Amino acid sequence: MSEALFCIENLRVAYPHRSDEKTQWAVDDVSFILQPGERMGLVGESGCGKSTLGRAAMRLLPASSQIEGRVTFQGRSVFEMTPEQLRQFRGEAVALIFQDPMTRLDPLMTIGNHCLETLKAHSPQLSSKQAKEKAIATLEKVKIPASRWSQYPHEFSGGMRQRVAIALALLLSPKLIVADEPTTSLDVTVSAQILQELTRLCGEENMALLLISHDLALVAEYCDRIGVMYNGKMVETGSSQTVFQNPQHEYTQSLLKAALHIQTVDENEVWEEGAGSREQGTRFSSSQAQSPILRLLELQQHYTLEPNFVERLLKRQNQTIKAVDGINLELYPGEILGLVGESGCGKSTLSRTILQLIRPTAGKVEFLGQDLTNLSRQQVRASRRQMQMVFQDPHACLNPAMTVGQSIADPLLIHKLADAANAKQQVLSMLEKVGLKPPGVYYERYPSDLSGGQQQRVAIARALITRPKLLICDEPVSMLDASVQSQVLDLMLELKEEFELTYLFITHDLWLARFLCDRIAVMNSGKIVEIGPTKQIFANPQHPYTKTLLAAAPLLGRA
Repeated sequence: MSEALFCIENLRVAYPHRSDEKTQWAVDDVSFILQPGERMGLVGESGCGKSTLGRAAMRLLPASSQIEGRVTFQGRSVFEMTPEQLRQFRGEAVALIFQDPMTRLDPLMTIGNHCLETLKAHSPQLSSKQAKEKAIATLEKVKIPASRWSQYPHEFSGGMRQRVAIALALLLSPKLIVADEPTTSLDVTVSAQILQELTRLCGEENMALLLISHDLALVAEYCDRIGVMYNGKMVETGSSQTVFQNPQHEYTQSLLKAALHIQTVDENEVWEEGAGSREQGTRFSSSQAQSPILRLLELQQHYTLEPNFVERLLKRQNQTIKAVDGINLELYPGEILGLVGESGCGKSTLSRTILQLIRPTAGKVEFLGQDLTNLSRQQVRASRRQMQMVFQDPHACLNPAMTVGQSIADPLLIHKLADAANAKQQVLSMLEKVGLKPPGVYYERYPSDLSGGQQQRVAIARALITRPKLLICDEPVSMLDASVQSQVLDLMLELKEEFELTYLFITHDLWLARFLCDRIAVMNSGKIVEIGPTKQIFANPQHPYTKTLLAAAPLLGRA
């Protein structure tokens, strides 16, 4: 037992609860061993206890949590470590990469200072110059250039912030990395680069990796062994190849079925010019007779980075970041257009510019024949009734102090589309349509009472309540596990038919785009480098960047 790097024995964890309530075990009697250099994947649906297990093993849960069992690292009990031993254990021995990088980054500190603070706390013998050199080298491993050293977290995209969090974990060369959904907000190319870097380091430095993820293809590709969690228990473990080729537990079988449902298409399906690539959903034709519902003309969104005091002394010039750089795009009624590209390429900036949440530097946004860039703020607000957005993180866009019913009714009241009584009836009807039944029960609940998949259904209901023509979906299922993803996507296809919707679907998951979209636009460095029918993009990609994206995407059948 002492030869093992990391050992979890009969671990049980329960969060604080009232004395009159029965104990609910978030992690229930879980045991496994990690050897030096081994890569293990932990998969399961949201709420199954994956993240709780990782935090419990590092003693990061509230002090009032109920914990039973043993966790040992190189034979030493983690639960018996002193505060000083724990401080060294976290970072130097084991590093944790969180799912949400903003919980790890201080908004008042530059990226460079984050790195220097970590190094000085654990390696005080390093000089300032040595610390900076090591930090820059580590940042470059995750594709963050030295030129961004003095920037703050809010100046980075979500994917870029996640790269910073991964760099901070790698700084001290730990013996084990516990990565909790480390690539959820990253595109396929950067995700592949970072996981290849992590697995390379595991091999070179005999470093172990515990990869917590809902992405089955990712786990199959990068992990030697897999553990499947369901309802707090470890229901199946084994080598990745064995578990994926011959799953024993019915839950593992259902997870694989859901993932393959998204990744599998009929390869014998004949492509017809102007027709959609799916059997499910509408057959879409972008006939020239149709007027586009949305047209972008030479749209630009540029940001200027001013030099700091030292840079001004050195006579450095302002830097211009071209987040959106001359985009021309047409979206037709009834179409699902996928927008794919790596993190930081400008996808989310483009969506916010379309909605006029940020005004463009130049160019036009025509929606239903009207140029939104010439409208007043009041007129733009009125136009948003017809154009709604579903965000990546439903928890962040729902007010925790408002009930589900209040959140969904809010747009009706803002646009004066209904009185309170009529709004409630519309909300109850919409809750039923998005599969939250019985609607009366969900109407009174708060977002914190719901799972991630249920929260996303609430976000979709809120977006649809004003009966919009266009729905802009920014990574709407990237934070959900495979089974819930599949349910939400099927729901979106059903609602598209019922409400005659047009979707602009932003994603970094290429297989998801292939499953859902009629056409795909590939974005790189603020420009659209390739656009075409989905099947054509996958069968015969023209641009080198599109080919790179497709080669990097993990596929279950290929793992």
